[in-house]
Amino acid sequence: MKVLKIDKQGWSQGIENLFDSYRIFGPVKDKDVHDFKHIVKGERPDFEFQNTRLSPKSIIYPQSEVMLEYSLDENVPDHHIMKETAKNYSPRLVVGIRPCDAKSFLLVKKNFDTSEYKDPYWLRPYEATTFIGLACHMPCSTCFCTTAGCGPFHEEGLDLLLVDAGDDYLVKIITSKGENLLKAAGWISNSHDQDAIIKMIETLKIEAENRVITSVETNKLKDKVTAELFEASFWEEVAFACINCGTCTFSCPTCWCFDIQDEIRGKSGIRMRNWDSCMFPLFTLHGSGHNPRSDKLQRVRQRFMHKLKYYVDRFDNGIQCVGCGRCIRLCPVNIDIRRVCDMMNRYGD
Repeated sequence: MKVLKIDKQGWSQGIENLFDSYRIFGPVKDKDVHDFKHIVKGERPDFEFQNTRLSPKSIIYPQSEVMLEYSLDENVPDHHIMKETAKNYSPRLVVGIRPCDAKSFLLVKKNFDTSEYKDPYWLRPYEATTFIGLACHMPCSTCFCTTAGCGPFHEEGLDLLLVDAGDDYLVKIITSKGENLLKAAGWISNSHDQDAIIKMIETLKIEAENRVITSVETNKLKDKVTAELFEASFWEEVAFACINCGTCTFSCPTCWCFDIQDEIRGKSGIRMRNWDSCMFPLFTLHGSGHNPRSDKLQRVRQRFMHKLKYYVDRFDNGIQCVGCGRCIRLCPVNIDIRRVCDMMNRYGD
């Protein structure tokens, strides 16, 4: 493991050096919240936040994305033939991403990169991206990452991990992609005491993990009988307050559902995909008019069963959640995934 220390002035200059090689995205304050934005020369990411309002998943997986375009004009060459829309897959850098959000891309990757199918619209931008994580010293009160397979200093999905140490940043190099970025930025360590840096990072990590005050238990989910959980009596209570607004799914870094539609103006058309939500009544509407999830209870149940049971059974690598707590903080009717997970994990005991 290689680590180094970079003073913050040198860090700022390194970011400036990267603008010619990367499209850079980072957290920017907008009124009272932070969100990830495209940063241009002269701008800097703002690291004074606990977590961004929305995850940076839209950098890889846009909320709306044109995939194909076509013409119905018979006077145009190749009319009635769909062609892939030109995309910019040049190197990009996401800086200041929290470890939970970086880990979420690995969970989502299981959907877009399978042995049967590989989604080029997701994989190409993901593979073109370098991720610099920002360790989380002060988790939010709704965070439960340490019991959701993650943590404030988690490294999975990152190329570099950045730790704020006052006047300096401590940097842990995780991948060769991260090491190449360090060279491109011109970041040079002002300390060669590797052991001291490692010890400092470990101390700060333990302190941050101890600040995560909530948790979930997931140890029994795998062994639960799916049909029994599906028919559990508590779903009516869980769904009672839900207004099907979709805030939970749109703010969730691990939700991946989308819809595909064509839009035509005159004789020009595009085929695009847009984020969709299992909370929406039209999500499962069939062409015949039948809707297998016409009731609110069915939709709420689907969301939690998918994240906490179907995903668990299919992939056997934990739950489809990284414990960022966004759905808890943003839900207008205070539905809490921690409580639902506990009900599912204890069901039948």
